Amino acid sequence: MRAAAGSPVAILGAGSWGTALAVVLAGNGYHSLLWGHDPARMASMARERTNSLYLPGIRFPDALQVRNDLVSLAKECERFLIAVPSAGFRATLETLAPHAPPAAIVASATKGLEPGSGKLLSEVCSAVLGTQRRIAVISGPTFAREVARGLPAAMTVAARNPQTAEAVAVWLRNDHLRVYTSEDLVGVQLGGAVKNVMAIATGISDGLGLGANARAALITRGLAEIERLGMALGGRPETFMGLTGMGDLVLTCTDDQSRNRQVGLALGRGSSLADTLAGLGQVAEGVGTAREVWSLARRLGVDMPITEQVYRVLFKGLAPREAVAALLRREPKQEKS
Repeated sequence: MRAAAGSPVAILGAGSWGTALAVVLAGNGYHSLLWGHDPARMASMARERTNSLYLPGIRFPDALQVRNDLVSLAKECERFLIAVPSAGFRATLETLAPHAPPAAIVASATKGLEPGSGKLLSEVCSAVLGTQRRIAVISGPTFAREVARGLPAAMTVAARNPQTAEAVAVWLRNDHLRVYTSEDLVGVQLGGAVKNVMAIATGISDGLGLGANARAALITRGLAEIERLGMALGGRPETFMGLTGMGDLVLTCTDDQSRNRQVGLALGRGSSLADTLAGLGQVAEGVGTAREVWSLARRLGVDMPITEQVYRVLFKGLAPREAVAALLRREPKQEKS
């Protein structure tokens, strides 16, 4: 553990990822304050010193405290990590905004787009907190349980200001977690959001028993879709070949720890979406993101056939096998991004 100066770090969102980040920060020597919206559950976590619902068996370091009052928390912190689901992202910021100090750093660790608007979550931060705020985003190929256990991992922090990105990276770096920095807010966020849609697609394919070849094809062409959309929004091509593009895509599409892959597997095996989500117990961001990405691609005129078929399976009642058939019936063409 290293000594850490300055105000506490507030982690907003007590799901698996928020809890894992709080564990990392506390292990790094930071006074970490973990907030969640359910007072009864937060009281249980404070008493048991673990998140038995989402990260059972992971003990809280002494430097991690549990809180349930966001307003009082905001007044004593200048460093914030937000890991709430995208559906509650704006509301959390709106509660935070009047109380967080002007010099605060706010970093989003949520992988998704805002429901209804399709906005990047950094855009939501700027809209709610003001464009002069120090805003960053965190993404990369990271499963919460492995990060909380201290297994080797790497991630990227992006911000328009390199000093802001480096400041957040310093909070997280340790002997097990390698943290890079980037100025490509768009590319880092798009990779982290759209890979969840592709994980649903590969899960459907595997649930149907279509084999490793089909999975590899979906991952490869899925990366091309992510890059096309990201470039249309101003992202940098090299970002999509890095941790927050290719890295996160491969992880989420190939390992059953991924909730979005689990959704696809269940759909491919014949479960309904409602039953699948009810049994999951946590948010699968790729479901809502599929709708937003499909809408965004249509507005921008970006060809995203895998995304379209996932959207049709999730929201238009298309049978998974018909979605696969529709992809295979597409006009042959030269391979390119």
